[in-house]
Amino acid sequence: MAPVVLITEELAPAALDVLADEFDVRHVNGADRPALLAALGHADAVIVRSATQLDAEAVAAAPRLRVIARAGVGLDNVDVPAATARGVMVVNAPTANVVSAAEQAIALLLSVARHTAAANASLRAGQWKRARFTGVEVHGKTVGVIGFGRIGVLFAQRMAAFGTRLIAYDPYLQPARAAQLGVRLVGLEELLREADFISIHLPKTPETVGLIGERELRMVKPTVRIVNAARGGLIDERALADALADGRVAGAGLDVFATEPCTSSPLFAFDNVVAVPHLGASTVEAQDKAGLAVARSVRLALAGEFVPDAANIQAGGVVAEDVRPLLPLAERLGKVFTAVAGGVAVNVEVDVRGPAVAYDVSVLRLAATKGLFAAVVEERVTYVNAPLLAADRGVRVTLVPVPDSEEQPLLVTLRGVLPDGRSVEVSGTVHGGVRLTRVDGFDLELAADGVLLFFRYLDRPGVVGTVGTILGGAGLNIAAMQVARRSAGGETLMTLTVDSTVPADVLAKTAEAIGATASSTVDLTD
Repeated sequence: MAPVVLITEELAPAALDVLADEFDVRHVNGADRPALLAALGHADAVIVRSATQLDAEAVAAAPRLRVIARAGVGLDNVDVPAATARGVMVVNAPTANVVSAAEQAIALLLSVARHTAAANASLRAGQWKRARFTGVEVHGKTVGVIGFGRIGVLFAQRMAAFGTRLIAYDPYLQPARAAQLGVRLVGLEELLREADFISIHLPKTPETVGLIGERELRMVKPTVRIVNAARGGLIDERALADALADGRVAGAGLDVFATEPCTSSPLFAFDNVVAVPHLGASTVEAQDKAGLAVARSVRLALAGEFVPDAANIQAGGVVAEDVRPLLPLAERLGKVFTAVAGGVAVNVEVDVRGPAVAYDVSVLRLAATKGLFAAVVEERVTYVNAPLLAADRGVRVTLVPVPDSEEQPLLVTLRGVLPDGRSVEVSGTVHGGVRLTRVDGFDLELAADGVLLFFRYLDRPGVVGTVGTILGGAGLNIAAMQVARRSAGGETLMTLTVDSTVPADVLAKTAEAIGATASSTVDLTD
């Protein structure tokens, strides 16, 4: 049966096309609460926009749910902690609207500079008052950009074409990077004093709410025009209204408000304020990009793969192409580690060596943790809840990147200590496919795929034949086998790949027949 993807609001046709072939796509009105809760009971994934509320009750009503996707930037309508506790991935489309948002800020700036909205309303009212709407040029002016992330950069790049002087305030931006982008980095107060136009491009956080308030608005030029197409609440709206009324601010362009929907505000009384109902992402292109982005994320999530745009995954965002092949390796090594250990370790170290370490490899710790608990708990282990499972069990997983390695160009090793003091170590690489290269000091060269069996015993004649006879009698076909020993007659590790799951009684019978000191099996089938 195909996984069910529930769509609660209108989605771009291109996004539906991405999902149609592989999934059972169903629709429900997200505003109809009873219908939504009933439909969630069958959903493996749900895609929403801004009108559907996915709170803790909704998450609890979806026992099969694996991913919540918001076709947009914000996640205000999704209870992310509730989803995380259930191991449900939450994704959005953080870059889908960046161009549209930057263009909206420019549209507001130009409209405020030239009184476009007020002049339009006046003309439609039958008036022809050109002198009343004399504006200012943008050329040659100083434009201050508060927040120099993706949207702030796009805004600045476009404003540069108007022949402006660009200054920026961003406490996390390095001066050298600002210089590369043709922007002079300044403090907030300097920006407020110098700018003829100010555009805000910050996220809404406890630190940024009310960033531009009464005090800041007394620092600006009386000719300044301020634009906010980022998040409501970054400007104190009451303070802005007072500044406009006193003539301390020449105009404002607002796409967002502290409380939305906002249909009544003192700011609406000013002709030199252009106010629109949060249209930053309201373009055909942005909606298409958002829909496509989350549809692709849903496909990845339902396939059990890492999703770069997941909001509740404890790892870096974009995974470099050189790192991506190591994800299945780290996860499978985690599974092998737990199988060989026969239990959960207290500490596990994820050692990563080779050129991939030049990139952010933090996601490999997450992938290894996911593998460590795959066969330990009854619940489904995901990239989302793996850290929670480790924390609940007191397991500490650390990452050790080692850029220079003389052993192999790419090598990942998991080594850890169990509660009884035993140490376990497994290694692998991705050369020639995902492969095991070492288990507890025994060198191997075996594909890390399918169902694996491990037996430890003292080397002697006839063991291979005994194992083959028992497995063959149980209808289990051996696809590959390797025997590694420390010395003739010494401790030996036999590793086999078989075509199907090995019943516990067959594993125990085989181990007893060869006098194995340890035996285990692990399913690495994706």
